[in-house]
Amino acid sequence: MTSRGYALGLGCERGCASEEVSALARKVLEQAGVAAKDLKGVYSIDQRAGEPALVLAAHGLGLRLECFGAQLLEEQTPRLLNPSERVFALMGCHGVAEAAALVGAGPDSILLVGKTKSAHATAALAAKNYAAGSS
Repeated sequence: MTSRGYALGLGCERGCASEEVSALARKVLEQAGVAAKDLKGVYSIDQRAGEPALVLAAHGLGLRLECFGAQLLEEQTPRLLNPSERVFALMGCHGVAEAAALVGAGPDSILLVGKTKSAHATAALAAKNYAAGSS
């Protein structure tokens, strides 16, 4: 897979410690054997666009946090490994980290690391699926 084809999705509770989100992001990248330089971007839901922990985690990886609306994330529900009714009730979509990673990586993307949780945050990693014939 070529570099910059990976998308990191993040979610967190309001007021979450930035160290917690950053540590979780590093854990997911390490689990997949992906370097920060290979990330296309860091993504979340627009309801968390200014959340300091998410912004700082993205910045720590050398990227900006990009956010999507709940409706676009909800469209990813059939592709999620861990859809959540609780997340839907709170955010208006069945998943934040997995869905944001999938949207960020593109329409033919696949989840490499499903939702990984810490006490107050979630992370997931998706990649463009080159086997699907997309360019």
